[in-house]
Amino acid sequence: MILIKISNPSSVVASRIGRFFAKLTPSGFDQNKVEEAFIKQLVEQMAAQGIQGEVASVEGIDLYNKTIKIEEKIQIGRYRMI
Repeated sequence: MILIKISNPSSVVASRIGRFFAKLTPSGFDQNKVEEAFIKQLVEQMAAQGIQGEVASVEGIDLYNKTIKIEEKIQIGRYRMI
């Protein structure tokens, strides 16, 4: 299993739409949009390589300095099969 944490979603959005508009969007929106685009590209690349599996965006798990923090409730946001 691989765990990937996107730690700069606001910067990614700012680089795509500009700093002014990025300041107007909430960081939660940024996180969701970046995760959505990342999952789409990841699934496309994995399928192109013949890799089968599942990809999910989850809330309730955090990765920080080689430590994984798991909350009581884990919620799946997006889910795709490859």
